[in-house]
Amino acid sequence: MQNRTVFDAQLVYLPQIGDREGHITFIHNHIEVPFAVQRVFYLYDIPGGESRGAHAHKCCHQFLIAASGAFEVLLDDGKIKRQVMLNRPTIGLHIPPGLWASEINFSSGAVCLVLASHLYDENDYIRDYQNYLQYVHTPNS
Repeated sequence: MQNRTVFDAQLVYLPQIGDREGHITFIHNHIEVPFAVQRVFYLYDIPGGESRGAHAHKCCHQFLIAASGAFEVLLDDGKIKRQVMLNRPTIGLHIPPGLWASEINFSSGAVCLVLASHLYDENDYIRDYQNYLQYVHTPNS
């Protein structure tokens, strides 16, 4: 695995078209999202203040958007932690593989939209933090 740092996760400002009657934001593969989207899912009905995620991916890129409400993403590369607030539907966070990420502090009614580069594969997940630390500190993992 290429050594990733929390600073490899990038905020992306998404285009917005609209007026007082409403807005639309669009997303294209390899333009706004730096990969081809293979899977889309969203998290909702999460009680205010609760957390989700807490895992890393070996291969899958993810792109998170606060479609409604707000939440924070706690990123961890095994050495440094970085917290990013998502609170507008025109800002996305690209999380490359190899970073531990947790979605935390959901506002009531928040919706987290996730665009993923791969179909679901349980073998791509690292769900135990100690296993993650071993993964990132093992050469050529």
